[in-house]
Amino acid sequence: MAAMVPKSLQTLVEDLSMLPGVGMRSAERYALHLLRRNPQDAQKLSESLRTVHEGVAYCKKTFVFTEPENPISAHYLDDSRDKKIVLVVEYPFDAVAIEKIGVFNGTYHVLGGLISPLDGIGPEQLHIQELFERIEHDNVEEVILGTNANVEGETTALYIQKHLQEYPVKITRLAQGLPVGVDLEYADQLTLGRALEFRQNL
Repeated sequence: MAAMVPKSLQTLVEDLSMLPGVGMRSAERYALHLLRRNPQDAQKLSESLRTVHEGVAYCKKTFVFTEPENPISAHYLDDSRDKKIVLVVEYPFDAVAIEKIGVFNGTYHVLGGLISPLDGIGPEQLHIQELFERIEHDNVEEVILGTNANVEGETTALYIQKHLQEYPVKITRLAQGLPVGVDLEYADQLTLGRALEFRQNL
């Protein structure tokens, strides 16, 4: 029996289904949507996908997104930012979400993931050592642990907290309003703002 879906379309569906949170049915809808759109739209998306790795880099200090020609991010180089306060988050988009609130004037430190032994991710795979180096270099006075409220997030926060005991820093944790299991990048701005405002000492 002849295949009902052309190979090129089936390949697109399979590739889309590899994205986080996208099942096969959603991938089929996305593929059909792209097929129905003007071919130029698909070309534009294709070009964005082709160039994204070339156009995105990570700050060598904070590991937030930056332009490839700027190895140190503009937010870290901004003299109006308080380098003595560092908010530790899992991924760059967590920092983006908090930055949209407009109430945090410190700097960020992106871990690049969370400790997860089941996935083979230990502290050495994350940017934890670089955090300790920043504490010494920038004379950091407060570290805010902004990892997500799940098992891996709590494990990572406890690991960092334990190793921060040898540094003369205040350790706080994002507080009220963050439901367990909700990623920072998906939390609303009011909730994130209150979590920052009412952060708790550890």
